[in-house]
Amino acid sequence: MDSQVRYEFQLAERLSATALAAFPELHLADAGLGTILFGPVRDRSELYGFLGRFDIMGLTVLGFHRLPD
Repeated sequence: MDSQVRYEFQLAERLSATALAAFPELHLADAGLGTILFGPVRDRSELYGFLGRFDIMGLTVLGFHRLPD
């Protein structure tokens, strides 16, 4: 994985301000009923770290993908 590629994560839930604070490295985009977070991901370990944190918080990941450069 190239350094500092950007990813977008689509979550089923709307995150509260407290939940959003758990992801200071990601940015919030308007998602209607759910939440879309996006931001830089340094490597595979950090990608899996985000997915693990979503899981620990009980969040449903609807999808994620690498954003174009």
